[in-house]
Amino acid sequence: MSEPRLIRVLSVDDHPLLREGIAALVASQPDMELVAEAANGREAVEQFRKHRPDVTLMDLQMPEMSGIDAMGAIRAEFPEARIVVLTTYAGDVQVMRALKGGARAYLLKGLLRKELLETIRAVHAGLRRMPPEIAAEIAEHATGDSLTSREIDVLRLIAGGNANKEIAAQLSITEETVKGHVKNILSKLGANDRTHAVTIGLKRGIIDL
Repeated sequence: MSEPRLIRVLSVDDHPLLREGIAALVASQPDMELVAEAANGREAVEQFRKHRPDVTLMDLQMPEMSGIDAMGAIRAEFPEARIVVLTTYAGDVQVMRALKGGARAYLLKGLLRKELLETIRAVHAGLRRMPPEIAAEIAEHATGDSLTSREIDVLRLIAGGNANKEIAAQLSITEETVKGHVKNILSKLGANDRTHAVTIGLKRGIIDL
């Protein structure tokens, strides 16, 4: 009888320590092998082309090319690619982007040791996986008002420490308009003030610093 085929895994993350941890976990399993590693999105696309892994573990926040962009590039060439997104936080906007980009599963890095191997097997078998706390976060915000692209621009400038006057100058709009946007942002995010709005925006992945 021929040996069962191993699940071939590509690990993509810009932190060597995390890749080492994943390599050790995968190496300890009789039904898996790590075929390649990559430290950024660009390398991920190259390694995917070269090795055609069964399951790719993709970090979202990386230099040179983000995980979302790398995922798009890989799936444009290989629509069948099975990708598990790894991230440190459960920002619902990030999750939605990843899922729209074709991610099959979403894993918080804090839960890797507990759930990584089971998730790889599930995704390889054609299933999807989503931690309950992320699913709850998405459900909670799916009905909420999302910010317009202009409101996101304003929030990003607030995060950069700009006052209304400076924001108005940078976006070529009046200060009154900026105040209107700020009011909408606070109300949509359920924030008490500008600083709180920035905190929520970062936590939910609406903006990043």
